[in-house]
Amino acid sequence: MLSILPVPILQDNYVWLLRQGERALVVDPGDAAPVAARLAELGLTLSAILLTHHHGDHTGGVAELAAIWGCPVYGPAGIPMVTQSLADGDSLQLADMDLRFEVLAVPGHTLDHLAYYGQGVLFCGDTLFACGCGRLFEGTAAQMQHSLARLLALPAETLVCCTHEYTLSNQRFALAVEPGNSELLWRSRTDAARRERGEPTLPSTLALERATNPFLRWAEPAVRAAARGQGAANDEPVEVFAALRRWKDGFR
Repeated sequence: MLSILPVPILQDNYVWLLRQGERALVVDPGDAAPVAARLAELGLTLSAILLTHHHGDHTGGVAELAAIWGCPVYGPAGIPMVTQSLADGDSLQLADMDLRFEVLAVPGHTLDHLAYYGQGVLFCGDTLFACGCGRLFEGTAAQMQHSLARLLALPAETLVCCTHEYTLSNQRFALAVEPGNSELLWRSRTDAARRERGEPTLPSTLALERATNPFLRWAEPAVRAAARGQGAANDEPVEVFAALRRWKDGFR
């Protein structure tokens, strides 16, 4: 049996814990203590750590967890804690878990950003969020739009495991872009109720993101019109995406 659990850390991050039997892997452990406590509570052995990119809120707990468990750390080359570097097109097969992931380079938020897809699950770090996407700290709009297009091509039922609880603020922006999107209106009400109950809004699904996430909806007439209203020169996907990203950066 395979199960996926979000472990809340820091202010609004999630570490993803993928459990198979008595073994687990974790993705982007920015803080060791909550992860170690959850592993102990569930009686799990940590088999591997996966990293999507180098930011400290995704890597801060790696050294401590790796020292406790003696497990390998997979991720982009250049991150000091990584023991087995990965790149676009690689396949990751974990030796002591029956798991296999396809590795996708998804630059934009950072230049080294990777995503992992396997078992119907996408670990996308800060590239794709629920109803949003990451800021362009290192990459270009063209890189990020291309990265999102790669993720958009995955199966609709894919579980989207991103690493921040930004959903409600992202939905406020998404509603400014598409106020008439009925599925987005339903989703925003549903997710607001979840947060009121103290529940995470994640994981999402790629089908839901396709229907409600403006940063994946560059082909929709309403989204194109909204982007033109924010300075997009034409309806090309990169131009639409870039206008939306600039708008979101200053949105309050």
